[in-house]
Amino acid sequence: MPNRQQEMYDLLEEVLKKDATDLHLVVGRRPVLRINGSLCPIEDRPVLSEDDVKELSFSLLSPDQQEKFQVQKDIDFACNYLNKARFRANVYRQMGFLSSEFRFIPSKIRTIEELSLPSILSQFTRATQGFFLVVGPSGHGKSTALAAMIDEINHTRFDHIMTIEDPVEYLFQPDKCIIDQREVGIDVLDFHRGLRSMFRQDADVVMIGEMRDPETISTAITAAETGHLIFSTLHTNTAAQTVDRIIDIFPPHQQSQIRSQLAVTLLGVLSRRLIPCEQGGMINAIELLIANTAVRNLIREGKAHQIDMVIDTSLEEGMISLNRSLADLVLRGLVSFENAELYSPSPAELRLLLGQ
Repeated sequence: MPNRQQEMYDLLEEVLKKDATDLHLVVGRRPVLRINGSLCPIEDRPVLSEDDVKELSFSLLSPDQQEKFQVQKDIDFACNYLNKARFRANVYRQMGFLSSEFRFIPSKIRTIEELSLPSILSQFTRATQGFFLVVGPSGHGKSTALAAMIDEINHTRFDHIMTIEDPVEYLFQPDKCIIDQREVGIDVLDFHRGLRSMFRQDADVVMIGEMRDPETISTAITAAETGHLIFSTLHTNTAAQTVDRIIDIFPPHQQSQIRSQLAVTLLGVLSRRLIPCEQGGMINAIELLIANTAVRNLIREGKAHQIDMVIDTSLEEGMISLNRSLADLVLRGLVSFENAELYSPSPAELRLLLGQ
């Protein structure tokens, strides 16, 4: 196993050398990297056998984690590579074989400015209470954007920050804030329990890695109502879809109450996409909703489908629609129209914005 661990470290080193975001180990394939959004086999590596994938993946798992995997058939975990980098990983079964995926997490937490995100996001880091969400598909930088906002609070406020994650991804270095990072399954039983206990831990700011169930969402909204600043993520595509998803996860008899609470507590929603850039690498396209009076009324009245219209007509307040963001990138020559169209929620509207 020690030799296998060194082989695994060599593969993680390839991720760093080639500026990849992910490493995939799959039986019958060479190890595969994701570079600039595309999957690229490592051509000088041999095709992986069933034993190769199992031994390489298990070389980074503790005996307890290996036992947990045998029971659950998959496992999320995070690992450090020689103090040079951190990876979020998942080992799972498919068609009777093991596969594994490793997502690179930079050791340096980049700022809002370094991520080319709107500077107006800083206003949400100054709020004393409320609920802010970062949404989008998997692999499009939700955790990275959240980490930038949390770290800005760390450097500008004197607060107690609590994170509840599965697994812990970015490691924060406390500056002006006290920062406690709790990992589900190791430090706390589940998201809901971790969130409930923070009421007794004098937390000011709480980051929930992901909201997966009605209990967690309900507790998060209540926490935002009672003087806490809450940040979290959802796997939704747009702000309007996010509001609907939150409401619809509850049974009908609770939805009116949740609408009222969300209308009061929501600060904003950032939806982020990473799109291939014409000059190489990836670039941001975003949608940003700021919860103004009009948005709060629409949420309260169950008219989330009209939120898009508010975003379209509130550019001067700092809001931006995904289509307007995409059109701007095309006009600046940073993204091809073809790629922009692939990510557009309404290609016809995108063509209209571009005069096509």
